[in-house]
Parts: sequence; C-alpha cells; structure tokens
Amino acid sequence: MLDLISHTVSISFAVHAFTVIGLSLRVILRRPPTGVAMAWLISILAVPHVGALAYLLVGERRIGRERAQSLRVLRGEFQQHASRLLQADAGEVDWSRHRPQLASISRLGDTLAGSPMVSGSRLALFRDTETILSQLANDLDAATTSVSLEFYIWNEGGRADDVLAALIRAAQRGVQCRVLIDAVGARPWWRGDQPQRLREAGVAVRQALPVGLWRSFIGRTDLRLHRKIVLIDGQIAWTGSMNLVDPRFFKPNSGVGQWVDAMARIEGVAVAPLAATLLGDWALESDEPVSQLISSSQLPKLASVGSADVQVIPSGPGQNGDALLQMIVACIHAAHHRLVLTTPYLIPDESLLQALRGAAARGVRVDLILPKKVDSFLTRHACRSYFDELLAAGVHIQLDRGGLLHTKSIRIDHDLSMFGTVNLDMRSFWLNYEVALFIYDENFGAELSDLHDAYLADCGELDRAEWAQRSFAHRLIQDTLRLASPLL
Repeated sequence: MLDLISHTVSISFAVHAFTVIGLSLRVILRRPPTGVAMAWLISILAVPHVGALAYLLVGERRIGRERAQSLRVLRGEFQQHASRLLQADAGEVDWSRHRPQLASISRLGDTLAGSPMVSGSRLALFRDTETILSQLANDLDAATTSVSLEFYIWNEGGRADDVLAALIRAAQRGVQCRVLIDAVGARPWWRGDQPQRLREAGVAVRQALPVGLWRSFIGRTDLRLHRKIVLIDGQIAWTGSMNLVDPRFFKPNSGVGQWVDAMARIEGVAVAPLAATLLGDWALESDEPVSQLISSSQLPKLASVGSADVQVIPSGPGQNGDALLQMIVACIHAAHHRLVLTTPYLIPDESLLQALRGAAARGVRVDLILPKKVDSFLTRHACRSYFDELLAAGVHIQLDRGGLLHTKSIRIDHDLSMFGTVNLDMRSFWLNYEVALFIYDENFGAELSDLHDAYLADCGELDRAEWAQRSFAHRLIQDTLRLASPLL
C-alpha cells in the first residue's frame, strides 16, 4: 500500500514538474506583460494542476482562428465602412483650433486603431438614469428605418421595460431592429421571456460571445462584449457606461447602493464610426457582411452637425492590441493643469500607474473618483493596494458615497475628454470588447466638468495619514490580491 502511494505521488510530482516546465516555456515565449506572466507562473507552480488548468482555459487571449480572421478583415475595412457613411465634405478637422499636442494623440489612435478624428458632431451628456431611458425610448419611437442596440447587460424592470416596449413598437411598424446582448453579462435576462417577446415582434436578437464546452477548446470563454451602443436611423447614436437597466431594479441586494452612470447622445459625423463598430460586432455573430448590413439598414450619408471633433476607439482581443490603453496613457501625459478620472474598478498596469503618478508629481491636480463600495471583494482589495503609491505621488483619491459610481470618463484640462465603456483595469484593456470616445471639444469638457463636480460633492477624500493606519490584515489581503490583479 505504501509503495502504491509512493508511486502515485511520484507520478503526480512528475506530471506537475512536466506541466510547470512546459507551460512556463509557453508563457515566456508568448511574451505577455511582465506582471501577467509572473502571476501565471506563480499560479502554475504554486497550485498544482489547478493553476495549469486555469491557464489553459483563460491564460491566453485565444479567440479562435475563424473569429481572429474575421476581426482582421473588419479591422482592415473599419475606416472604409465608416467613410461610406459620410458626405464628401464631412469630417475634415481644423487643426488650428487645437493645441499641437492633441494632434499627436489623434495620430496615435489613427495609427493603432485605424480610426481618425472626425469633425462635425454634437454631443449631449445625460447623467440621470430615468431621463436617459425615457429619451432613449422616445428616440426609438421616432425611428423610421432601422435600430440597432448592443449592451453587456439587459435587466428587466422599471424604465428599462419602457425601452423594450418602444423597441417592440418600432419593429411592429416596420423598422428593422437588431439587438446584440452579451451571453454572460445578461444571463438572467436570456433566461426570461423578453428575448422571445422581441423575436415574436420581429426584432433580430442574438447573443454575443456565447459560451459552451466546445468554445472552451477553441477560445477563451471569459471574453466579453462590454460595449453599450445604440444606433437609430443611422443618424443618432448613444454610448457610455450604462447598461440597459433601471438601477432601482438592478442588484438591489448587493449592498453598494444604486449604480450611477452617464450616457452621451451623439449626432453628426461621429455616428459613422460608432455604426461601423456596432454593425461589425453584429457581423461577427451573424456572418452578415458589414457592407450588406449598411445597405439593408438604409443608413444615410452623414453631414456635419455641431462643432465637436471626436475620435472613436474600439478595442478588444484580436482587434487593435493596446490602442485604447496607449490613448489613455497619452492623454494623461498631455495634462498640464487638471486631470479628473472616474472608474468603478481601478487595476492599472504599470504604464497607467506611472502616468498617473507622473502627472501628479509634475504639478497636475489629479482627482481619481472611485466608488466607496464595490460589488467585487477581489477587485475592491486589489484596487486598494495601489492607493499608497498614488497618495504618495499627490493623487487625490475621492471615494464616492452616492452609490456604485459606474461612469467611465477622463477630463484632461479643458479641451480633451475620454468617455465610454472602458474601466481602468486590466480586464477592460485586454479581455473586453470596449469602445471609447475621445472628444476634442471645450463645450463637452465643460459638461463633463459639471458632472465631475456633482460626483465630487458626494465624495470624501481619502486621507493619507488615516489610510496608513489600516490594519495589517487589510494590508496583507490587498497586497496578496495585487499579485493576482493582472488576472482579475
């Protein structure tokens, strides 16, 4: 019996050693970011078999050969599709209106993501959930040709049901309607009756990134469509942080309060790249060519409406690498006087962390607005492990007490803003499909400044001396989870 046990242990040790060597070589040769690589190497070595299995399932940004090929084609055609939706004289930027440093940021996004800045858009910022859902339902009721929506989460109840009803009415009067919702983010919704009600009304409804055993072998199952885009008649678009939920009915027992979000309603030239992004996502799940989708949706040629210059940057595995992260880092480096950031989840990579510290150290007033309560234990403590070095550099950490602040935004001085779906964490930068607007416009910057001031009124600033007095247990939990932060 002892010999059998000894033999079994020897075999298990040999398998573990072989696995550690083999996967370590694989991790090294794939050259992921150093923090990510070290986290996986530690997991594979320290947790026999389980760490190796976890790496094989979610350790690489595997998206499947067919999807990777489709994304390569879409990336090459992205600018072409967006350009097809513009009138000949639309979109030209007057660079004399901007400081020279902003031209280099725009060029960065064009080079890495294939999405140039376009001129001639009008944006309205909405901060009240009830108003957002009401206006969205009104826009759907006014639609005449086509409506397309994509969201990470759809949740039944409250004003969200008004949007459902407006969408059904649109389909019943002959408007072509498409709905693309993430398979995992909206899992409870998919199990309800609303998807079938939409289909019965004539709405085309699809799951984004469906999961299953077979998909685990051909690609990661934790890649998520985190975008929130609405396209109406090809002339109006919505995007921002809010899922299709009424916060009064969404996770009411989570203990963090109601979710606090903001959305932008866009008209004019910037609608074109948002339309190309959304229809590209639909094409990936339906195999319908984007050119055919544009034609069948009867999308019109867009003229300039308003004076805002906007750059739309979509991101995700297989799409454009680290373009969105590089854009955000470049924006932080471009700040001269004031930098305000809002995000529910902060798990920065080294480049983002150093950019924030550097901005504060060179005299920029940096306010980082985070929710005081977060709905994830792991993320909450991993996030707080970065507070010491941020506070030491002079970053003002503001903890919002008004609910779970979910808005994702950055204001850089008075003339540049980032607004969209991307959290300042590794998951958003590397695993989620996101979209962000970079708005080169003082008027939108003033609107965003007012929103930030409203958030700051609900905040309490974290005191550095008080933070240093937290218990050893909390420090240990935070610093331990920081080691795993590249994997969260």
